[in-house]
Amino acid sequence: MPVSAAVTAIGLVVMWSSGFIGAELGTREAPADTLLMWRFLAAAAVLGGAWVLLRRRRLRPRAVAEQAVIGALSQGGYLGGIVWAVGLGVPSGTAALIAALQPLAAGALAGRLLGETVSPRQWAGLAIGLGGVALVVQSDLSAGPAAPAWAYGLPFAAMAALLAASFLERRARTPLDPMDAIPLHCLVSAVLFTGVAVAGGHAAPPAGGGFWAAVAWTVLLSTVGGYGFYWLSLRRNGVTRTSALIYLTPPTTLVWAYAMFGDAPGWTALAGMAVCVIGVTAATVRRRPDRSAQLAEDPVRDRAVSRVPAE
Repeated sequence: MPVSAAVTAIGLVVMWSSGFIGAELGTREAPADTLLMWRFLAAAAVLGGAWVLLRRRRLRPRAVAEQAVIGALSQGGYLGGIVWAVGLGVPSGTAALIAALQPLAAGALAGRLLGETVSPRQWAGLAIGLGGVALVVQSDLSAGPAAPAWAYGLPFAAMAALLAASFLERRARTPLDPMDAIPLHCLVSAVLFTGVAVAGGHAAPPAGGGFWAAVAWTVLLSTVGGYGFYWLSLRRNGVTRTSALIYLTPPTTLVWAYAMFGDAPGWTALAGMAVCVIGVTAATVRRRPDRSAQLAEDPVRDRAVSRVPAE
């Protein structure tokens, strides 16, 4: 894997996983819609202000319309479902497991919708990775339900929203650079969640500093870092490889939780982490082409080589 691709992959996994910790921190202080409203108001102000100062340029109306829909799905739909589920008591590991079904769905649809070839090795890697995720969150799944039954449908809806946004991004007729797209996504999400919070009577933020710390966490790490790396990876690596990296989210979230809250992972979770790494490696690492096979299959090149005089 080239260095740039490796950095993108590591950044995506680490920053995307931070979102589950941010949801836990924020929903301890306020309802989910309050956290999401102020998170995106802050993100839109920071990123929008930076865009105006550093990168101001005219965007085509079609590009704005496409990215508005993509942002509503990828941030409004995905984060709304995840944060709301965690706020209702769905364990973060269980939410991560459901969201990690995305790679299998992406692999099944990538060929039909995008023409991306999913090899047998990638399918095997996706299946292995899913098994590793199941091991990581086994304790969450075996515990008694902490949320109403319908709340467990929210991560499914979130996963479907992010998957739809990923496919729309890959098929966008006027794609934008992430530096242009992410501020627009945040603005759309700010409008969406402000409307939800105001309608629910939850717009006023709590006075405690813990809430604003959670907002800063989610803006800097989860929004700027997580979504920045996600769209960058999507452009460079495609839907299947990018989605496979989501399998590393639950085990990395355990590492975050240990660092933040002192929650030490058990042996089953550690074994699941190792299985996840194996699966993601199989699904994402490209094989080097066989040089001898390429030469044998290229008669034009063979003829050209045959005309070179021997030294």
